[in-house]
Amino acid sequence: DFLCISLVNGFTQLRYNLGDRTIILQALQKVHANGNTWHSLNAGRVGNEGYLDLDGINVTRNASPGMNALDTHTDFFVGGVSSLNLVNPTAIENEPTGFTGCIREIVINNRELNLTVTDPKGGANIGDCDGTDCGYTVCKNNGTCQVENTGFSCSCPREWTGTTCEQSIYCSQNMCGSHALCIPQPASFSYTCACTLGWTGKYCNNKIKFYIAEFVGNSYIKYTDPFYGKRDLQYSRLSLNFTTNQTEGLIAWMGKSEDEDNDFLAIGLTNGTLKVVINLGERISVPLMHSKYFTCSDGRWHFITVVQNQTCIKVYLDEELILFEDIDPQRKYTALNYGGICYFGGFEIGRQVNIVTTGLFQKEFFGKIKDVVLFQDSKKIQLMKAEGYNIHDGNSGN
Repeated sequence: DFLCISLVNGFTQLRYNLGDRTIILQALQKVHANGNTWHSLNAGRVGNEGYLDLDGINVTRNASPGMNALDTHTDFFVGGVSSLNLVNPTAIENEPTGFTGCIREIVINNRELNLTVTDPKGGANIGDCDGTDCGYTVCKNNGTCQVENTGFSCSCPREWTGTTCEQSIYCSQNMCGSHALCIPQPASFSYTCACTLGWTGKYCNNKIKFYIAEFVGNSYIKYTDPFYGKRDLQYSRLSLNFTTNQTEGLIAWMGKSEDEDNDFLAIGLTNGTLKVVINLGERISVPLMHSKYFTCSDGRWHFITVVQNQTCIKVYLDEELILFEDIDPQRKYTALNYGGICYFGGFEIGRQVNIVTTGLFQKEFFGKIKDVVLFQDSKKIQLMKAEGYNIHDGNSGN
């Protein structure tokens, strides 16, 4: 049983299940996502008849014969949950994600909840949302906000400038092109330009095409799998060619990597040795190490394939089976719920590999990757069509 209120594609939605079926009500109008409009929401049920009222416009679902009691024995969560595994798959339309915004004046069965630091049982990543123009962290980079007659103003630390302290003083006069991000370099009182996919050069003004992606540091590719909804997640497969002369690096990460509860399949190098890590649920990360010989950091091309058949994992290196292990004979979790996201070479700029992977891998990948294939697809992934930064054309010399 559950009762869930969520935001789906801009509409508020009430879903509840009393034990026999999931009932869905959706508001008629979209919410304002401008960050400064408060909405009033009333939602609930009487027996198995549900109602959802957004800003005075009511949607009601007439009751039909069935169960009429909500039997839940969990905590009451606001804005997110402690573990996404707690969310019933039918309680939301898309993948579960935490709410970003402000919530106030919650009343449950005529009892108002005190949304203070001390009253709730627990929580994480909550800031003050006082309703003034200053709001919550409107001033970036430790700027101090003051409420003014005309709105607000930010007092910025020495190395930051802009209306909301969003710009580094080292980037205030930057020459990075429109296909670049300016990355401040405080140590040298300067900056560098991070180029989006398909662009290169000091200021990212040179257009390129590539079929072999070369990762040069602070590089990553994030690919969204268009066929994710049709995949059989109990039988996953990832294969690619890579070459490097580095002994450490994250080659591929199949998974959303938004929080520590997300499933993933990861491939990388540790001390020159191939390392594959699988997490099918409940943060049980199983590292599989290949230590037969140290040939992966020799500057040659290597072909790796990882096959997940429920809890059985096979790893092929240069078409030789090097690892075969059942990571959970109990078969508690058998699907790789990777969210349709694949990272190659690292994560978004500013996210350090050793932190995101909780130490499983130490740094981003330096080298080249090509011929990436997901599952049993007949076509390779077109890495050029993904998103990412600082990828060079690796075709030269191949």
